[in-house]
Amino acid sequence: MNSEYLLIAATMLTGVVILAHAGLRGWQGWLQLKTRELEMHRPEIEGGAATGAARIELADLKERIRKLEAIAAGVDF
Repeated sequence: MNSEYLLIAATMLTGVVILAHAGLRGWQGWLQLKTRELEMHRPEIEGGAATGAARIELADLKERIRKLEAIAAGVDF
């Protein structure tokens, strides 16, 4: 009687492990798919900068232009 319960428990545990492994493999595959989709749709500018970095780069360029214009106009900082 005990051996029957032990066999049933071992079989169920094996089934749960197999299902968990299959689920985790599927999850990893789905994450890889979404990562590839994000990489394909990421807008890039000069130097391979992404959108957030592009905004920072543009802000830096605008600030440099303002400083150069101020220097050209004879304004001291």
